[in-house]
Amino acid sequence: MKQYEPDRLTPAEVAAARRSFRKSRSATTRRSVLRASAGGALAIGGLGALSGCGIPAAGKTQGGVSADDHSAKEKEIDFSNWPEYIDTDESGKHRPTLDAFTKRTGIKVKYTEDINDNDEFFGKIQPQLAAGQSTGRDLIVLTDWLAARMIRLGYVQKLDASNLPHAYANLSDQFRSPDWDPGRAYSYVWQGISTVIAYNKKALDGVEVKSISDLLDNPKLKGRVGFLTEMRDSVGMTMLDMGKDPAKFTTDDYDAVIARLQKAVDKGQIRRFTGNDYTSDLTKGDFAACVAWGGDIVQLQSDNPDVGYVIPESGYMTSTDNLLIPNKARHKTNAERLIDYYYEPEPAAELAAYVNYVSPVADVKPYLAKIDKTAANNPLILPDKAMAAKSHAFRSLSSKEETSYQQKFAKLTGA
Repeated sequence: MKQYEPDRLTPAEVAAARRSFRKSRSATTRRSVLRASAGGALAIGGLGALSGCGIPAAGKTQGGVSADDHSAKEKEIDFSNWPEYIDTDESGKHRPTLDAFTKRTGIKVKYTEDINDNDEFFGKIQPQLAAGQSTGRDLIVLTDWLAARMIRLGYVQKLDASNLPHAYANLSDQFRSPDWDPGRAYSYVWQGISTVIAYNKKALDGVEVKSISDLLDNPKLKGRVGFLTEMRDSVGMTMLDMGKDPAKFTTDDYDAVIARLQKAVDKGQIRRFTGNDYTSDLTKGDFAACVAWGGDIVQLQSDNPDVGYVIPESGYMTSTDNLLIPNKARHKTNAERLIDYYYEPEPAAELAAYVNYVSPVADVKPYLAKIDKTAANNPLILPDKAMAAKSHAFRSLSSKEETSYQQKFAKLTGA
């Protein structure tokens, strides 16, 4: 059968998405799993995505497909998430917030940490979704670009707002209406991911870093700068530095960013493009400064006082991991009740205290402060209004754009 070519990965894209990451506690956690680059990369290791006969390209959604909802009689939920992306007790056997949910509602949660890569997981569930079959899951967590594609393909169900009063009321304004799911009809945020500039104070040795321009142009940092293999983060941060809006850019704007980054590569300013292995380079001082993910920095700072971060005046990039209910889910109402539960301030605070990424729940600060005052005052976990105002999201891409843009980025990074 003829494959739909624009959504296939080039060999360079596959190589970029397979970059390894190094040891440490965070090497096995969601906060450090290599987020799949390309935003449309849907096939790794032979997993064909959008490649079967009759599988449509991303387009206007027709809405998800429901199944008979057995929630009333079957008090259970099958929940798939990333490793180490929920609060866990010291034994590692219990998840306090889930335990509390079960105690309150009687709904048992079968919690599975079986999402290690967006592409890989999509390849696992896509044949069932394409065939109109159940995935055996009621709730899944996917990064925004893949969540957008799932919605456009009609692979997830529209949420019942009547089951989500806390989610509707408490969702932070920062995350309320992405262009790929206006008004959050199909998804709610699990956690936000901020992209910032990180630095090693000792390695900087007095050099000031305030912007992406400093990383790209200051000769004192030559060969000691890192950028990410995640296209949306590296391109988005550079785009902001150039006065462009990542939510509204043109192909000419994108090409101008690639040209600027290429110039820095050619003159040896950028040491390399990395996945999460930048954390090792940063702590050792091989990188004096780099583009980094906020949750990683929170963790690194607890062990290394030389690690710091900067929010550029031009702004920073934010992405999200999102809760969705796939087609044919057997316990849709139960899943919606769990989504809503995590938008209550108390469980939201417990979750934020553990995972250290951006909580999507407004006004959670006093609840988090009772658990961890340091975390409650950390803008990488709870952005204040001034920081949130500098947040920018990368716009949705068409299939053609995804392929073209990632090919250009892969050539830049040498993937």
